[in-house]
Formats: sequence, structure tokens, C-alpha cells
Amino acid sequence: MPGAGGEQRLIPVGRIGAPHGVRGWVRVDSAARPPESILEFDAWWIGSADAAVRYRVAAGRLQGDRVLVRLEGVEDRDGAVALRHAQIAVPRSALPPLPEDEWYWADLIGLTVRTTRDVELGRVERLFETGANDVLVVQGERERLIPWIPDDVIVEVDPAAGRLVVDWDPDF
Repeated sequence: MPGAGGEQRLIPVGRIGAPHGVRGWVRVDSAARPPESILEFDAWWIGSADAAVRYRVAAGRLQGDRVLVRLEGVEDRDGAVALRHAQIAVPRSALPPLPEDEWYWADLIGLTVRTTRDVELGRVERLFETGANDVLVVQGERERLIPWIPDDVIVEVDPAAGRLVVDWDPDF
């Protein structure tokens, strides 16, 4: 399975939800923005980090605020039920390029976080959204929640060097 590293590293983009109807359609909880952009990938790796299977997207649509998908080889409700709660991932190489000052969350996870005064705070463990801004969860000697506010808190992002520099008080 791809995912060992490099261009074939798999990036989570959603999760299979409940079946929709009896012909193999499923609801999809998309992590893509906008949610329906998950349909732009013609194939998904579905399963867990240890065992994922490649499925081609046969059809998909936005219905209200839900993304609905039919996958090749999933022809009935039983097949759809078997995939429920499975992670959806795509190869990193399938993601579209971003402008120079933007990053995919997956590229930030694992970066070492240092303050502008060169104090190491830990590594980015994950990120989450709030209404105001995204938040970095940095795990070091303790967990820190650092808001993603470019040019104010986030000073430098260098995934190639494995580093993220923040203007942040280490006591927070």
C-alpha cells in the first residue's frame, strides 16, 4: 500500500458515513474545503492506515450539504455498510499545488515548533478548526494550543527544514 513516504504518502481527506439507499451509495464526511471538492479525486484509498484499498469514484454529487458517492465495486447496501466509518485518503501527489504562503495541514504535522527566541515547544501533533482561526496542537513537555494567525503568531513555516517558528510565550 502507498503511504511509506514520498509522493505516495496518503493524506486523509474524509471518512465514509452511512449508506444512502440500496444501490451502494454512501454519505461522505469530507475534510476538503469546499466539501464537494473531494469528488475531484477519481480514486480514493479507503480503510485504515495499515490496510487501505483503492476504489475508483463511479459517481458523486452534492445533495443539500451532504456529499454522496457511489464507488466502483460497491453495488448494494451491504457493500456500503461494510465501508462505514472507514477513512478516505488520497496520495499526497494528487493534491493540487497551493500558493507559496499556504500549506496543507498534513504537511505541518510533525514540524518542530520553536519560538522567535529559539525555545523549542515541541512538535505539531494535529490541527483543528475554530470559528475564528485554526489551532495548532503542539506536544512537547506539555500540550500547547497555538492559534494559526499568520504574521502575528506564525512567523515562519519551513516544511523542508521541518520547522515552524512562532511568536509565542513558552509559559502559555
